[in-house]
Amino acid sequence: MSNASKVVRAFRKHGLSGVAEKVTRRANERWGALGEPLHLLPDDVVDSSSLGSPPPAAPKPFGDKLTIGWVITPPGPASGGHTTIFRFVEALESAGHTCVLFVYDGQGGDARQYESVIRTWWPKVRAEVRTVRNGMRGMDAYVATAWMTAHVLARHADLPGERFYLIQDFEPYFYPRGSAYELAEDTYRFGFHPITVGHMVADELQARFGLASTVAEFGCDTATYRVTNTCERRGVVFYAKPGTARRGYELGVLALERLNRARPEIEIHSFGVEARRLPFAATIHSHMEPDKLNDLYNRCGAGLALSFTNISLIANELLAAGVVPVVNDWTGTRADLANAHVAWTRPNPRAIADALAAAVDRQHTVGAAALRSSLGQISWRPAQAAVVEAVQSACATPATYESTHS
Repeated sequence: MSNASKVVRAFRKHGLSGVAEKVTRRANERWGALGEPLHLLPDDVVDSSSLGSPPPAAPKPFGDKLTIGWVITPPGPASGGHTTIFRFVEALESAGHTCVLFVYDGQGGDARQYESVIRTWWPKVRAEVRTVRNGMRGMDAYVATAWMTAHVLARHADLPGERFYLIQDFEPYFYPRGSAYELAEDTYRFGFHPITVGHMVADELQARFGLASTVAEFGCDTATYRVTNTCERRGVVFYAKPGTARRGYELGVLALERLNRARPEIEIHSFGVEARRLPFAATIHSHMEPDKLNDLYNRCGAGLALSFTNISLIANELLAAGVVPVVNDWTGTRADLANAHVAWTRPNPRAIADALAAAVDRQHTVGAAALRSSLGQISWRPAQAAVVEAVQSACATPATYESTHS
């Protein structure tokens, strides 16, 4: 099996964490010690202090068709981050623009293998799929979508075109203070126009770097996540991401163990990364297609959606399916989740277990229909419109933009 095939296989099965393990092992072999995975080749690391501005692209009249290049990491099945990226790609394509996906894996993977994953899991995306190593010329604008892709895009400073940075989370928080933290933080000094998903990230960028962002408000796919069961529900669903510290997997397991002892009649389900050797009875699911995930939600009265950086997309999905989300309480999660039915809890096993038990009981009282109604007319359309507007306005000649918006 070629190295590229091994990388793609790891992404398909485990996502970015699977490749991270490979990178760590290679660092261990190269330096004789366990290295922090950076997901970035040494030649692609950029220093913001020596970064020049890219040459300007020829501006176009507002409304002219654009070609936008998106620099992405290899997508794994059901990746929430890639799903959000591709929502914006679809919006630009629907507005008549052309998008090209440039995959960066640091391993020389084959674009056809990545394209297979994209066409399978995101069939509405029409964008051509290439790899960064095949060249990225010919775009009116470029969008970095993760901190390592921001380094890659900054390294190609010779390419004319507007620069955007789709920021779904404050990524330095993914790491302890160290190499990856510093390299991720430096990307916010590259001069790209930030487009943040939600206000938590925009607030961090403003407070720390004085950056003004285009904010794409959180939405929800209510055509997929919806109420199909109005009968009594006695289950709890847990989004399991072992190895991803910001998702609080260890706290979730400790809390669910307590819940199982106190309320053994409550069924426990986990999905995401396959949870192994849990110290309580549970039904284990791995990656699930959205329709099947909605079926699982509709078997449950409460869902555990921990996140210690930006809010998880799952909170709104749970509400849309008539489930009470149990969420760790802090200013960052509250910045983008204002709903009276959210069960806020201290990030402590006992507090979480108590909140889950109370949420199951409360869901029965409130009812699935009322939980869904509390979301109102939520959708991803406002966020998509904000991204389309930001890209179109930045690439337009000032005179045509002003005349269109006067």
